[in-house]
Amino acid sequence: MKKSQRLLLYLYSTPNIVGSILGLIGLTLFFLGVIGSYWFLIVLGLYGIGVLVTPKSSPSELRLRNELTVDEIRAGLESLVNGIRKKVPKDIFTKVESITNSILQILPRIVDVNSSDYNIYTIRQTALEYLPETLERYLNLPRAYASIHPIKGGKTANQLLLEQLDLLDGEMKAVVQDFYQNDTQRLMAHGRFLQEKFGKNTEWMGTGQRRGEESNSSL
Repeated sequence: MKKSQRLLLYLYSTPNIVGSILGLIGLTLFFLGVIGSYWFLIVLGLYGIGVLVTPKSSPSELRLRNELTVDEIRAGLESLVNGIRKKVPKDIFTKVESITNSILQILPRIVDVNSSDYNIYTIRQTALEYLPETLERYLNLPRAYASIHPIKGGKTANQLLLEQLDLLDGEMKAVVQDFYQNDTQRLMAHGRFLQEKFGKNTEWMGTGQRRGEESNSSL
């Protein structure tokens, strides 16, 4: 990640925001005449206190392990949904629920979720990789940054995530329909499309963060 991107993420981080607020309080006291000598050091001290005492966000880890049973995937998806319930806007949460419901609808019909069958692989990868990784990259951004800072095409991370989830939701609904109709060709087409869009750890958040790279949301 470039230094400019690291700096930008830090500026939007909660510790910096809290420190800045305390620093502004110090400046206000100076202008009101409450403090005089050493005012600059006091302002810096207040900023430093804000940065140090504010809890740093822990990196989100949403990916499930690769080898799971149907029941374990179901439990993992339910845990994922419950885990993000209070961390994302309502429209994003609604999309995640819809995607997971599509997967949960198919799971009971799968005998061996670790089968080499390409269609089952598509469903498994969506549950274990595509959806969790897309959410993880988003959740590892500072909330203020994700909400207001345009990062690609004038769109914020919130807007870009919603577009990605819209795409994934539509594809998974189509997968459910084609799975029940046993339309192998269409299922394979959906699988290739999803792998192209979600299987390459794309840098759509504009942070340059790859899988396995430490989150920088709390710098």
